[in-house]
Amino acid sequence: MNDKSQEATAHGREFDVVVFGASGFVGSLTAQYLAEHAPQGVRVALAGRSESRLAEARKGLPDAAQNWPLIVADANTQRSLDSLVSRTRVICTTVGPYLRYGKPLLLAAAKAGTDYVDLTAEVPFVHFAIEEAHEIAEQTGARIVHSCGLDSVPSDLGVHLLYERMRRDGAGALTDTTMVVKSMRGGASGGSVDTLRVLTDQSEDPAIQQLVTNPHALSGSPGITPDIPASLEPSDLSIIRGKRVDPSLRGTLAPFLMASYNTRIVRRSNALLGNAYGDGFHYAETMAITSIPGISGIAAKSVYAATTAFASAMGFGPTRWVLDKILPKPGDGPSRESQEKGYLVTQTFTKSTAGRRYRSQVTVKGDPGYVGTAVMLGESALALALDRDRLPKRFGVLTPAVAMGAILTKRLQDAGFELNVTELH
Repeated sequence: MNDKSQEATAHGREFDVVVFGASGFVGSLTAQYLAEHAPQGVRVALAGRSESRLAEARKGLPDAAQNWPLIVADANTQRSLDSLVSRTRVICTTVGPYLRYGKPLLLAAAKAGTDYVDLTAEVPFVHFAIEEAHEIAEQTGARIVHSCGLDSVPSDLGVHLLYERMRRDGAGALTDTTMVVKSMRGGASGGSVDTLRVLTDQSEDPAIQQLVTNPHALSGSPGITPDIPASLEPSDLSIIRGKRVDPSLRGTLAPFLMASYNTRIVRRSNALLGNAYGDGFHYAETMAITSIPGISGIAAKSVYAATTAFASAMGFGPTRWVLDKILPKPGDGPSRESQEKGYLVTQTFTKSTAGRRYRSQVTVKGDPGYVGTAVMLGESALALALDRDRLPKRFGVLTPAVAMGAILTKRLQDAGFELNVTELH
């Protein structure tokens, strides 16, 4: 699609951003962020299936949002979704689990040439998007950008920052690269737990199980899913001595729960960029519990055991019933005060083919699954709506780094996040 076609598609829309699912917990947080931080004149609307719930949600937003239009649309009614996406430059959806509710909206956006952002952490859903929407979006000039929150902006931008800095330094390509969650305070949302329920149910299908365990499940193109042995990439349940990642690290690093998803997004970024990160690029995610020798090893093994036990419990009827009673429900979330006290610090380490060591750091303000995610999703939507002339001319099913890269990095820095790269000596 040429630039003129892209421009014709984008102009003439009634809204810049529509938040779909605005009456839900994270949807309302995203709407609040936009009301507080979107530049004056940005045209925002709130969408969902219940006008009364949308009106109630709007009442709780800042004054800037009180005149925002309300749009009734149902995730399962194609006609209402087609109408919805035709009215906006960007559709920003928090309506998940996306495997259950997201496919019709995704396809509607791709066909209409409407840019799209979401919060999915579902490998089968993104694989569906690649198969069914990538070529359509390329033709219509739509940017379909998945995982614009805690999953997977810190991971994706953390690696992309390293790539850009090393390229400027002439330091060679990336080799083994590992993200370490250095510190984190926040809770799992009811929506995230509901997504885990859906993924657990889906994994009973052998084809889905094979897909989600494929480290390059999202690295391909329509009709082509790379079949690369899992043994050639780091384990999603890595227990690694810190010194193996970088000489500056101490103790043993534990598995990080979301590695099985975030790593796929980072690998897709590399694939979309033509393997720009390097032929020897391999990516893992871990978590630092403590640097005390001995204790850190025990802690890492305990995290591994807890992670595998939780996955098993979700897949076993009796324990699943108990967990459903105690885990957060969709729409549940902590108090605003608790959210404001949250944070996330990740550091991503790599060694270049020239032997130089680098570390990127991403620091998220606020509970990363709630307030922090609202900032990341809101700024992603604004980048697509307002910075489109400065974005890379890439369309289709993309990642945050590939679609928005340096533009999103700068926006998040301006929003108070820390994103930087240091060469280590």
